[in-house]
Amino acid sequence: MQSIYFFIVFNILSLGVFGLDKYRAIQHKRRISESFLLTVTFFGGTIGALFGMLIFRHKVSKRSFIIKIILVILLQIMILYGLYRLGLFSVKNISILFGN
Repeated sequence: MQSIYFFIVFNILSLGVFGLDKYRAIQHKRRISESFLLTVTFFGGTIGALFGMLIFRHKVSKRSFIIKIILVILLQIMILYGLYRLGLFSVKNISILFGN
């Protein structure tokens, strides 16, 4: 059950970080680094990052960042697949994560 809380908190954090960076961009203030945005995305905030990009219209026209986000998502998929092949990840693990 704690895993779902981690998932929710990290995605809310990710959404907030993207929103804060957009706000700072509009205000011409010091920005949050792309590497931090990508790190938060990689460690569990993918959904929040994607929603942040759509809701705040942030980084959606920056082609290099879109490519980096896609690479992060592909890396996450490859890691999950590797864990699955090693028997460390399964559909059962996902249902446990969500408390079913």
